[in-house]
Amino acid sequence: MPVLPRRAALLGLLATPALAQAAWRPERPIRLIVPWPPGGPADTHFRVLAEVATRHFGQAVVVENRPGATGTLGATTLKESRPDGSVVSQMPPGVFRVPLLSPRPAFDPMTDFTWIIQLTGSVFGTVVRADSPWQTLEELLAHARANPGRLNYGTLGIASSQHLGMERIAAQAGVTWTHVPYRGTAETLTALLAGQIDAAGESSSWAPMVEEGRLRLLATWGSARPPRFAQVPTLMELGIPVVAEAQYGLAAPRGMDPAIIQGLHDGFRAALFDPAHLAALERFHQRPLYLNSADYTAAVRVQFETEREALRRIGMLPA
Repeated sequence: MPVLPRRAALLGLLATPALAQAAWRPERPIRLIVPWPPGGPADTHFRVLAEVATRHFGQAVVVENRPGATGTLGATTLKESRPDGSVVSQMPPGVFRVPLLSPRPAFDPMTDFTWIIQLTGSVFGTVVRADSPWQTLEELLAHARANPGRLNYGTLGIASSQHLGMERIAAQAGVTWTHVPYRGTAETLTALLAGQIDAAGESSSWAPMVEEGRLRLLATWGSARPPRFAQVPTLMELGIPVVAEAQYGLAAPRGMDPAIIQGLHDGFRAALFDPAHLAALERFHQRPLYLNSADYTAAVRVQFETEREALRRIGMLPA
């Protein structure tokens, strides 16, 4: 075998660190910010994802709940963090809406983050207590129409996907009702069961309560009926032209090394499609809506403009 010239040997040695960087692995635990309180669907989902991702990374992925501010406290945490791969956050649609609603936004979703991976999307529906007088959404809307402003409904916060969805329903149906914001889905549904509100527009953590007979599902908001609730119509089927399916994923601080981006993406992608995680998604009637880092970055730019138009359409966008 011929002996390598000294220059070629040195170049080979210099190339070795670059090859190692391409296979980045975390050297310490990863904080996974969940901007919702414990007990809701997002928290439950991400705890399973974190457990599965821990196996793929070889380091603990630790869920840290930061509820409040319409799900944007994860975004503000990222803006204050170093881009070393030690912290990521769920990024719900609120991170696009809140800056649009604020004259002095705390962050810019287009420039302040590194978008790692899109994971899935929520299933939404309108629910009432099982002992309520409304058997259908049409009956609920008729009551609201006859009693303007007196029927109240809860969601997990102002300008959330749930809030905008319920207001879009109201606008299409010609009704006026009163919004009661809560800090999370679990808190909203607890208030509904306690009779503090008349209805809720929420993600699918209502599913067990519907199946147990404690809540009644009047309509789902997606493009198709969830298989476990095939008897419940969608809004579109009821003549209400509203489809709401909120995609979400993970982001990290801006300025991140491409090797770290790839390493985080690869670990969480493996966790996304792990059978244990897929089973968790199925419990919430969700499915993978995977996008890689480049495609997710492009998608959030489109989503930012879509959210701007949705706020403008219902009159919430500041002049």
